[in-house]
Amino acid sequence: MRRRSSSAGLLGALMTLAGFGHITLGGLPVMVQNANADDNGKAARAPSMPMARDPAVAVAEEYEAARRKGTREAFELFIARHGDDPSAEQARAELKRLSR
Repeated sequence: MRRRSSSAGLLGALMTLAGFGHITLGGLPVMVQNANADDNGKAARAPSMPMARDPAVAVAEEYEAARRKGTREAFELFIARHGDDPSAEQARAELKRLSR
């Protein structure tokens, strides 16, 4: 009997220290629920994944960055990363031009 009252007392002390408003039974902490709610108090929808980026556009932007930099290292890095891309031929031509 004594063991039950001490564990109940310990549980009560922990709940008092934590505060009833901080943790809901079986749910998220109240602060997390409040942070996820919009101005109307409704839970906000989880953010969705952004659309995948077009790889051809990313490669073209990378080539333009190498061209703007205009260094041998920039073109070599581009060729190493995108050697099969058609713009790699342009990068190789730029390397030959820089070698002269």
